[in-house]
Amino acid sequence: MIGDMPEGERVREVLYPKRAPLTDFARNGERADTTEDVTSLLEMTGILSGAVPLKVGIHQTLRILERRHGVERGMVILLRDGTRELHIDASVGLSDDDQRARYHVGEGVTGRVVATGKPVVVPQISREPLFLNRAGRRRPKAREITVVCVPILANQTPVGTLNVDLSFDENRNYERVVKFFGLVAAMIGQAMRIRNLLDAERRGLLGNNAQLQEEVLERYDFSNLVGNSSPMRRVYEQVTQVAPTNTTVMLRGESGTGKELIAHAVHYNSPRKNSPFVKVNCAALPETLIESELFGYEKGAFTGADSQKKGRFELADGGTLFLDEIGDLNGPTAVKLLRVLQEREFERLGGTRTIKTDVRLIVATNKDLERAIAAGTFREDLFYRLNVFPIFVPPLRERKSDVLLLSDHFLEKYNSRHRKNVKRISTPAIDMLACYHWPGNVRELENTIERAVLVCDGGVIHGHHLPPTLQTAEASGTVLNISFKEAVEAYEKDLIQDTLKTTRGNRSKAALLLKTTERVINYKVRKLNIDCKRFRS
Repeated sequence: MIGDMPEGERVREVLYPKRAPLTDFARNGERADTTEDVTSLLEMTGILSGAVPLKVGIHQTLRILERRHGVERGMVILLRDGTRELHIDASVGLSDDDQRARYHVGEGVTGRVVATGKPVVVPQISREPLFLNRAGRRRPKAREITVVCVPILANQTPVGTLNVDLSFDENRNYERVVKFFGLVAAMIGQAMRIRNLLDAERRGLLGNNAQLQEEVLERYDFSNLVGNSSPMRRVYEQVTQVAPTNTTVMLRGESGTGKELIAHAVHYNSPRKNSPFVKVNCAALPETLIESELFGYEKGAFTGADSQKKGRFELADGGTLFLDEIGDLNGPTAVKLLRVLQEREFERLGGTRTIKTDVRLIVATNKDLERAIAAGTFREDLFYRLNVFPIFVPPLRERKSDVLLLSDHFLEKYNSRHRKNVKRISTPAIDMLACYHWPGNVRELENTIERAVLVCDGGVIHGHHLPPTLQTAEASGTVLNISFKEAVEAYEKDLIQDTLKTTRGNRSKAALLLKTTERVINYKVRKLNIDCKRFRS
C-alpha cells in the first residue's frame, strides 16, 4: 500500500515543503496546467457518468492521470462492504501480485486518510523512514518519488482513497496538486454513490418484477381458476393439453365468458411464460389503424409517421400474441396475417425489410365464423389457419353450478377492493342468482356482485341488493305476479329459511334471532311448507 506505516508507530504530520518564488514562466506554466486539468476533469466526468461499468470507468480515469498528469503509479483503494478491510479496486503501474495487498482502517497512511477523511502528502518517500511498500517495491530511480493520498467520500463518509506516485519537484504546488486529485476523488465518490443508488433501484425493480411475475403465475394457475362444473373441467383439460405446445389456439364463446382469462392461462402455463403476453382487440381499433398496430410502420410511411414504430408482432417476439374479436379483422389485414402464419415473417408498413418473428398466436371470437365465411365477410383460408386447436368456453347458463362459486369469489374480491365487510349472500339472493339466465355471462355476474357489495349496508347481501333485472319477470322469469298476502308469505318464507340456514335448522335458535317464539316458528314452518332438514349439517 502506498504510504503504509507499521502498526503501533505514530503517524507523523506531513507538511507541504516551501516552494521557490514563482517566476513569470512558472506562472504561465500553471495557467497551462490549469487548462490541462479542466480538460481532463471534463473527460473524466463523461467517463464516470457514462454507461460503462464503474470499475472500467475508474480504470480509464487512472489512465488519463497516467497519460496527462505524470502519475507513475496510481490506484483506487476501497473499503470492503461490511468490513474495515481496504483493497485495491483499480490501478495503473502495478503488477497483479501488487494488487493483492490488503489493509485496515487506521493502518498506515492510507488507513489514516480513510479514518480521518483528510489528505496526506509524502514529498520524498526516501526521507520518510516509516514509509513501507506493501503494494510492491518501487524500482530504483534517479528521481525521488512524491506520494499523494486523498480520501474518496460517499455521502460525506470516507469509503476509500485515491493514491498516486509523482516524480519529486521542489517547485511543485502541493496545494494545487491536492486540490486537483481531491476533485478527481470527489468525482469517483459521486459516481460510486449514484451507481449504488441505481443498483439499489434496479434490485428493487427486479424484486418487484419477480414478485409481480409470481403473482401473475399464481393468478392464472389452473388451480386458481373458478369453476368446477363439467363444461369447465373439459376446458381445463384442453388448456392443459395445448399450453405446453406452440400450437395456435382459437377460443370461441359468447361475450363475457372469460376467453381472455383462458388465453392468459394458456400463456402462463407454457414455456413462453417469462416472455411478453401482448393483447390486441381487433374490434376496438379502426380499420385504418389495425395494420399499423399489428405490424408497425417506418418513419414517413404516412402523414404523421414522424418516427419508426414497432408493431405488436415485434413486441410479442418470443412470447404470445392474443388477438381478441378476430372476427372483426378487415380483409387486407387478414391477408397479411395469413402470410405471417405461413412464413413467420412480415414487413412494417412503408418498409421493405423482412422481419422474422417467433410468436405463439391465440385468437378469440364471439361470432359464428362459419356463417361469416358463408356470407363472405371472413376468409376461409385464414379460418383454417387459426382453427388449429379450438376451445369452446361455455356460457354461464350452461354451468349453473359455478354461479355460487363465482359469486363467493367476486364477493371476496370486491370486499377487499372497496374495504367492505359483507360476509355472505342470503339464501333467497342465491336462489335469484341461480335462476337468472345471465345473458352477459360471468362479466354480468361480476358486475352484479360488485354493485351488491357497494349498496349492502350490513353483513349479508339480500335480494333487494341485486339489480332490478334479476327481480322482474320479464328479465329473469323468477318472480310471479302475486297478491299482497302471497308476497308477505313469500317474504316470511325467505326470512325464516335464511335464519334456519344460520342456525343449521335449529328452530329454537331461529326464534331467538327473529325475536319471536318457537311456537310461531313451528306454525310458520308447517304453513309455508319449509323443510328444516335441508339446513342441517
